[in-house]
Amino acid sequence: MEADGDAHVQNEDVPPNQDLTFLQSSVTSILSEYGWYLVFLCMGVFLLIQHLRKNRPRDNQSSSASVVSQDPGSVVQRQEALEASRRKMQEEQDARAAEFKEKQQRLEEEKRRQKIEMWDSMKEGKSYKGNAKFAQQNTEEATSSSSLRPRTDKKPLRNSGYSPLSGDGGGGGGGGTCGWRPGRRGPSAGG
Repeated sequence: MEADGDAHVQNEDVPPNQDLTFLQSSVTSILSEYGWYLVFLCMGVFLLIQHLRKNRPRDNQSSSASVVSQDPGSVVQRQEALEASRRKMQEEQDARAAEFKEKQQRLEEEKRRQKIEMWDSMKEGKSYKGNAKFAQQNTEEATSSSSLRPRTDKKPLRNSGYSPLSGDGGGGGGGGTCGWRPGRRGPSAGG
């Protein structure tokens, strides 16, 4: 019997690490084959958890804020304020639209009047001058401004003997050194 008791004691003395060596070898082989995949998977799970934690407090705050703001008096007051601001914005838009419409009507009336003036002047055989009034004012201003400024004697741009058709470059004499001629017309390379 003692032999059975000693055998039992020997089994208890055996460390359980012997079974873990198989587990250790299988874990290391899995990590060696799929290590990078596991690293990326862990990073993805971590980022997903962070994202979900970030969104969760917002949901809690918005639900508590909506519960607090469900007071009927405050809801009605907010709706009335919103309606008043919408009404004000609509009135401003209507005023701008009316102003724009008036401006467009004035422009169309002015164009129509100019067309009528042009047609009348064409019937009479006169040439049409759209802004005859403005042209008269501009000529009066030009004559008054020219009478105020004394004309200064300016040096002429060319000498009096210059003729562009003569072919000589200067006004004096002698052959022109300018030998520019236009390029050939037609295909540049024959063939």
